[in-house]
Amino acid sequence: MAREFQDQPPAGDEPTSYDREQLTLYLRLLDADRDGAGWQEAFEIIFGIDPSEHPERAEKVFTSHLDRAKWLASSGYLELLIAGRG
Repeated sequence: MAREFQDQPPAGDEPTSYDREQLTLYLRLLDADRDGAGWQEAFEIIFGIDPSEHPERAEKVFTSHLDRAKWLASSGYLELLIAGRG
């Protein structure tokens, strides 16, 4: 189950402290996406919330975090690596 999370991760061209806190969640989302899991099933497992209770909110949370995870995996991780070296 995910730690405390926001409905939408912060936007921007640099990883935030929120992104660092959610790295495990992002990796789980990327794995679910790669494996072709349905968003409802992945949401319930990863976030620990039944998506049928608030389907529009659940889909928005899932999609926005998956999009951020994909951005981080494609380019944002470089900033994390550079920051980790300093």
